Amino acid sequence: MTTTPTPAASRPARSGRLSAEDWAQAALDLIADQGVLAVAVEPLARRLGVTKGSFYWHFPSREALLVAALERWEKVEQEDVFGQLEAIPDSGQRLRALFDLVAHEARSHIIYSELLKALDHPAVKPVIERVSARRLDYLTASFRQAGLNRNAARHRARLTYAAYVGFLQLSLQLHQPRLQHDEFEAYVEHVMATLIPS
Repeated sequence: MTTTPTPAASRPARSGRLSAEDWAQAALDLIADQGVLAVAVEPLARRLGVTKGSFYWHFPSREALLVAALERWEKVEQEDVFGQLEAIPDSGQRLRALFDLVAHEARSHIIYSELLKALDHPAVKPVIERVSARRLDYLTASFRQAGLNRNAARHRARLTYAAYVGFLQLSLQLHQPRLQHDEFEAYVEHVMATLIPS
């Protein structure tokens, strides 16, 4: 006898209590799937298989949850991405590792792209500004360590970040045809060879 999995929308309520982090992660997943405007208490509760009471145990409002979700996204990027790169002593290898890591971290890109669409939201704009400034500063410092002077490093950082955002726009918002695996890997290699000082 086979059974059909119960859809998330009709899943029975959990007996265990969710943490604030669980709610924040669920909100991020919903942002990735449907955008910032989709974040709401009832659909998230259904998705998690809990009652709304679980939500109000941790958050006073939907806006508070959105802020927590954005803080989680920002913190995870800072610790997971920048944190693991700091162990690489060679600046050129660190840049290659950064480019490779960014190229293959699809979920974070989808969230970032959805946040860019919601820049007029008061909770989203300061997070995007902080994240973008930190990324540009990191790239500038990395290019400086790789031997470029201050102005050249700043320009290369902007060019790199513009290439990243532009690729997201093409892929996720303008829905250009998805590159096949080998073609995408060749593109990433080309970007690294073009932008990372030899």
